[in-house]
Amino acid sequence: MLLDESDGTNMDFDTKLANYADLIVRHGLNVQPGQVVNIGAEVIHRDLVVAIVEAAYACGAKLVDVDLTDARVFKTRLERAGEADLDFVPRYITERYKDIVETTGANLKIIGSEDPDVLSQLDPKRVNRARVAAHKAVRHFYDEGIAKSRVHWTVASAATPAWGKKVFPELSPEEAHLRLWDEIFRICRADQPNCVELWKEHNAELHARARHVTELGIRELHFTGPGTDLVVGLSPKAVFRGGSDRSPRGVDFEPNLPTEEVFTTPDYRATRGHVRATRPFLVSGKLVEELEMVFENGVLSSFRAKSGAEALEEYVNSDEGGRRLGEVALVGIDSPVYRSGRVFQEILLDENAACHIAVGQAYKFCLDGGESMTAEELTAIGCNESSVHTDMMISSEEVDVVAHTFDGRSVPLIRNGEWAI
Repeated sequence: MLLDESDGTNMDFDTKLANYADLIVRHGLNVQPGQVVNIGAEVIHRDLVVAIVEAAYACGAKLVDVDLTDARVFKTRLERAGEADLDFVPRYITERYKDIVETTGANLKIIGSEDPDVLSQLDPKRVNRARVAAHKAVRHFYDEGIAKSRVHWTVASAATPAWGKKVFPELSPEEAHLRLWDEIFRICRADQPNCVELWKEHNAELHARARHVTELGIRELHFTGPGTDLVVGLSPKAVFRGGSDRSPRGVDFEPNLPTEEVFTTPDYRATRGHVRATRPFLVSGKLVEELEMVFENGVLSSFRAKSGAEALEEYVNSDEGGRRLGEVALVGIDSPVYRSGRVFQEILLDENAACHIAVGQAYKFCLDGGESMTAEELTAIGCNESSVHTDMMISSEEVDVVAHTFDGRSVPLIRNGEWAI
């Protein structure tokens, strides 16, 4: 049994893992008596999944349904299946996710690949074709379950030896695996026995910050720094969100563990300028590094990257909204993810280390009244529609963010990477 006393809690690995599972169930999903829980994970996540299942039943779950996948099996399909067959998604998958919405169920996605490079050598067109088909098959889940918070949903991470080696290349796979777990526990506060209470306090801070930024009445966010001079326009109806959400059950849940951001939906027509990504990120299994982008009249008009450009090109060309923004988020360098000093090569963690923008699908719940608007009304106020959504980190200790408000003020929000409000 591994004993890690570095944080002063004297919690061994098994205790931290159980604590983390409990945090995911009681705070992340906030499982309610009689609720059905769906878990999507890889086979290698089994130990964490079993701990989560135990915690969910302890909370009174009616059923915990586990869907274990294997990235190598998925790779084989992408390599061997007929081109048109990549569009096929069994009806039971569509019905499964529809049922989660209709019953206000809980859905957990665990990320952290057994083999982070498993898709890196595949044709990005085939990878993206399968992704688009899978998204269309569960579109109801995203439109009604996620966008309208009708599902208790959480995305959390689990360390694997190969992922650990990516983050800690100087260590052996075994040491890197344990070190990555330690980072996940620390960042998610699961190395503390009172982690649920700590998350409630953290949410209160995020909610207060989101309210304050919303009340400024921001017309534009102006990002400046090395390689960056970007203006992101907002709708007068933009609402900043951060931390926990609330379902129709009147129950709070945490969509992302961890989360350090306050974010909103930009006007897809009103982004202009150039921006340099400050961290690499994965698209269709390929790492996009040293990305530089140019936006004109809301459209990603050009970009270049050291690696991953072909995959990103295929991704943003998935549909008309793929080259327009659907999210802009603010994160300070006080984030525990940033303070780790590591690049995790997983969006869930890396997006909580830096301010970021996302091309693709926008969040209706980040627009005042957006959840009840028609598609035409949403388009009229600049809410982007797309089958894609991926975050690109754009800040560091050298980046400033200034808000220009509808009433003519200029308010510094982030200075040298740190919150200024």
